[in-house]
Amino acid sequence: MSAPSSTTPIQDPLVAPKVAPAKKKPYPFWLGGVAATIAASITHPLDLTKVRLQASGDKRMIESIKKTVRTAGVRGLFDGISGTWMRQMSYSMCRFWAYDESKKILGAGKDAPAWKLAAAGSMAGGIAGFIGNPGEIVMVRLQGDFAKPPEKRFNYKHCFDALFRMVREEGFSSLGRGVTPNVFRAILMNASQLASYDFFKAELLKTQYFEDNIACHFTASFAAGTVATTVCSPADVLKSRIMNASGPGSNSTLGVIRASMKNEGPMFMFKGWLPAWTRLQPTTILIFLTLEQLKNGVDWTRSKGYDFL
Repeated sequence: MSAPSSTTPIQDPLVAPKVAPAKKKPYPFWLGGVAATIAASITHPLDLTKVRLQASGDKRMIESIKKTVRTAGVRGLFDGISGTWMRQMSYSMCRFWAYDESKKILGAGKDAPAWKLAAAGSMAGGIAGFIGNPGEIVMVRLQGDFAKPPEKRFNYKHCFDALFRMVREEGFSSLGRGVTPNVFRAILMNASQLASYDFFKAELLKTQYFEDNIACHFTASFAAGTVATTVCSPADVLKSRIMNASGPGSNSTLGVIRASMKNEGPMFMFKGWLPAWTRLQPTTILIFLTLEQLKNGVDWTRSKGYDFL
């Protein structure tokens, strides 16, 4: 009888076999949409002011806010908030889900290089920008309505009324108005905001000054908000102007660019940058702080044996 092979491992009966750690259950896909909706509700007055600066004759942020309060009262600062909710629960929910899925496809793990994160963000932005375009139009129109003369207002009652009337009065194709600059902006936004947050967070955690806590999340989101505002400003201005238009042929991207360049010069692309930064900065911070806390809440409920999240 031949002796046992020396390469055959011998299992000690007194030592328990190693068990591979259980794979962590993914977070609910809708967490990003809920976090974005909470953040956007808080910063809605600033977003309203940004849209009115971009799409109307208002010149300065403070004057625009005063005009809104003077003509519609404090409640006027929350004009069109139902459109904001519709937009966040379509566009934002989709982009966070698609970003996580895109990172899996590209193999962008915890310490992934910036280009992989940006590529995943771009993929997510393209998908979310297309799917969320109707909600984006509704939000822009509801926010910009009271900045127009009475005879040019849409006078939508709420987000669903806006959606149904658009299809009935302008045709189903109206839901695709401004989809090109919106998708382009969504690609830029996700490549700059989501990707830069992950990048800055990973870099901060490599230092001795930060741990995975609120201070780290705040710093990373502050940097991400500034990057995203600057990168997205040109597409954001075009999107607002095209979506807020209603005349025939007014949805031409090149036509809007030519007219704006002729009347205002190239700096029109950064019109409303300060209110955009003032709005996007706290929104970005609130989104990621809220998202991180929602994830902590999911982890806590699961640790207590509750698997409904």
